[in-house]
Amino acid sequence: MDTGNLQECIHHRFEQVKLLTTALTHSSYANEQEGYADNERLEFLGDAVLELCISEEGFKRYPCAPEGQLTRIRSQLVKEKSLASLARELQLHQYVRLGKGEEIQGGRDRDALLADTFEALLGAVFLDGGFDAAKKTILLIFENEWPERAMLPETKDYKSRLQEVSQERFKDRPVYVLAGTSGPEHEKLFDVDATLPTGEVFRGQGTSVKRAEQYAAAKALASLSDSDDIFSD
Repeated sequence: MDTGNLQECIHHRFEQVKLLTTALTHSSYANEQEGYADNERLEFLGDAVLELCISEEGFKRYPCAPEGQLTRIRSQLVKEKSLASLARELQLHQYVRLGKGEEIQGGRDRDALLADTFEALLGAVFLDGGFDAAKKTILLIFENEWPERAMLPETKDYKSRLQEVSQERFKDRPVYVLAGTSGPEHEKLFDVDATLPTGEVFRGQGTSVKRAEQYAAAKALASLSDSDDIFSD
């Protein structure tokens, strides 16, 4: 398989071509063919490298953004749908090796499979060229993906926005409960759990109950950020 165009697209020329081959090998193919390792371990590694690079770049790009907003930005960029879209732009569906059954079932166009292959590819770049090479590849691929206005509307706080989203999606409000405190009296930290109507719980910690509630709400919003409406006024 000629992967020259792919290597140009990701701005990395492999010294260890076997790593690239493994990154493009789905478990269904490895199970049917002798002598091939699947890409699941590389996917695990690539996921970690991607999250670190996106976190660092987001930290630099949005110097005034608090932790909750940075989390939301990162979640939007690295969610399955986003990675699958990038994988299609790189034409990964043309290169991935699939078993016969997976091929027949349309695996070549499944978001989950393409996103996993994308992460495996980044893991392969990391092993082949080190962190700097992986970071270069990631930043070039994501160059046009960063939102210009990634913050929540300035007139609304996280709790207000979460309540709006929760009412719209689940027809009910989130519930906030003080889960505990820690630290000395003069530096006490408060833990608050925000529970969505779905039962999902998100914990925030702050120097006051109100701050902890806001952090918990921000985490919940990040989890719900698959929907574009969270980014609109």
